[in-house]
Amino acid sequence: MDYLHRLATHCSEIDVPTEIVSKKAMHQMEPDVHAWLALHSPTTGIIDSHEFMKSLQKDLIENGADFAPNSEVLAIQRDSGGYRVLVSTKDPETPYMCIRASTVVNAAGLWADRVAGMLADQTESNWKEKYRLHFAKGRYYMYCGGPKIKVQRLIYPVPDKHITSLGTHLTIDMGGAIRFGPDLEWVKSNSDNSFEGGSHRQPSMSDVAAEISKYLPAIKADDLEPGYTGIRPKLQPPGGSFRDFVVKEESDAGFAGFVNLVGIESPGLTSSLAIAKMVDGLL
Repeated sequence: MDYLHRLATHCSEIDVPTEIVSKKAMHQMEPDVHAWLALHSPTTGIIDSHEFMKSLQKDLIENGADFAPNSEVLAIQRDSGGYRVLVSTKDPETPYMCIRASTVVNAAGLWADRVAGMLADQTESNWKEKYRLHFAKGRYYMYCGGPKIKVQRLIYPVPDKHITSLGTHLTIDMGGAIRFGPDLEWVKSNSDNSFEGGSHRQPSMSDVAAEISKYLPAIKADDLEPGYTGIRPKLQPPGGSFRDFVVKEESDAGFAGFVNLVGIESPGLTSSLAIAKMVDGLL
């Protein structure tokens, strides 16, 4: 409960409208949800992330940018004019290309630490350790239990003390379907998208249902089916304290015009335009 009050205070400080909701009021708003106290965010919503990215791509191209998918950055070298970036193009006629740039923004997501590491040997800053990523796989489960559960809002349980995960929360997609997730499993590879457990035991549907039933008592294991997985790039190691996004122009490390965006996990989609505005200000 203290966490919700602290969160409400923080929201007020940054002008995000929220309100503390009592158990009785919560039951009136969401009869199927069990909660002693809740923080209601009336402006929270959902978007079609794929359409959003397609819209950004369209804006980029219309403003003269080049879009080069299936290209891999192999090396970055600092020189007097800025940076030389060696790129693998996957084009058999021109397999490699060197790009000269006065500014570089490292927004490589799951590979951001690897891209930052390309300059690590050219600086005294401990980038390899400072920007090392740890990978947290999350599974989503689809609700298939029919109309017995009716929920109108996104439901988030209170996160763990390290804020490693927001917990197995309830979201609603653009078509109105309910899904739960993500859970959390630390993995070694940023490409381990298998739904099955790796070195750890995969949670059973009964395990997942038990976690969800803490706030949605009517849920049963038979109401769930496997959905999909995703990987979150986290700066904190397993068991470590929360570390926020890195959004940093690296002049103090000797790399003017180079911006690192590291540890940008799922809230980065929500804040992507704000991050872009911030990066523009840094440059």
